[in-house]
Amino acid sequence: MILKKTLLATSIISLSLALSACGTTTTNSDSNEFIKVTEQNYAFAETARNYRNWAALGANQHITHMRNLPPRGKAAPTVQMNDDTLYSVAIVEAQNGFVTFDIPQTDVYMAVQVVNEGGHGEHYVVGEGSYTTKVETDYAFLIYRTGTEKGLDAARTAQDRITTDQLKFGTYQVKNYDYKEVEAWTSKLTAETQGKVFAYTFPRSSSDVTDLHQWNLENANGWGGSSPEANVANLYTNSVMLKANQCQTTTFESPDSKYFTSVTPYDQSRYLIDGANHVSSNNWQKNADGSVTVSFNCGQEAVNNIDTNGQDFSFTVRYYGVNQKVLDGKVTPEKTVVKS
Repeated sequence: MILKKTLLATSIISLSLALSACGTTTTNSDSNEFIKVTEQNYAFAETARNYRNWAALGANQHITHMRNLPPRGKAAPTVQMNDDTLYSVAIVEAQNGFVTFDIPQTDVYMAVQVVNEGGHGEHYVVGEGSYTTKVETDYAFLIYRTGTEKGLDAARTAQDRITTDQLKFGTYQVKNYDYKEVEAWTSKLTAETQGKVFAYTFPRSSSDVTDLHQWNLENANGWGGSSPEANVANLYTNSVMLKANQCQTTTFESPDSKYFTSVTPYDQSRYLIDGANHVSSNNWQKNADGSVTVSFNCGQEAVNNIDTNGQDFSFTVRYYGVNQKVLDGKVTPEKTVVKS
């Protein structure tokens, strides 16, 4: 496993250098032949950017295991990555419109999300079993999320149990967008949401999109998120941007997610912050009345403190197996922030 870890780390560094150097990867050197990015196809373009980034890490040839928590900043292959699970990713071809995959028996949380080429997480399944799911595009992006609640070694052991015998690799071709243009669209859309609380709906299919602009905002801020489903899939919410030079807290009723809940800070571009970690219901301290307080930049002695190392931030709350009371708006950490 040391070789696999080394290869993945090298691939991530190489990807980061490539993105920094030129901001684009394409199958055609003639920029006049790029697919133009529009409001109508932005979700496909942003999805292609994520497929392309992970293909550079080998996910088009085999399942790519991320053996540690994601890189901080834009070295990460995907915006707003989880800080509470390990990732394993496969880009596969659908067979007669279906993808079949397995989740092994493990003693930690493990889920698979099936994301089509339009950015829709058509399916989110949790727990051991063999699953056959229909997809509306020719290719699918499988995201295995493996829980770290028992530590990284336990998560890595669970990753090693994943089998891929039923997956067809190696036929996806990176789409011919100008990825500098895609990044510009993403930055513009992300900036639009920074002054407000933002909740994700993540419609499961193209026919479920009722507000195209909202859908584009969701892809820009948190591509690859799940469509909320009580006690199964996840709900995500973002706070407004907050200042790092003052102590701030949020207190809320215990969310009682079926699996766990986490709070993670992100920088202005929606990437993880160097040196800043999440807190989760797997280890947070509750108040005497059963509620939860999460502190930001309030010092090591503050309850459930997250230090953003002097960087302004927003935070995302993830409810894994969201409780109905959260879906009903009765638990809203992102709306209850106070300055101390």
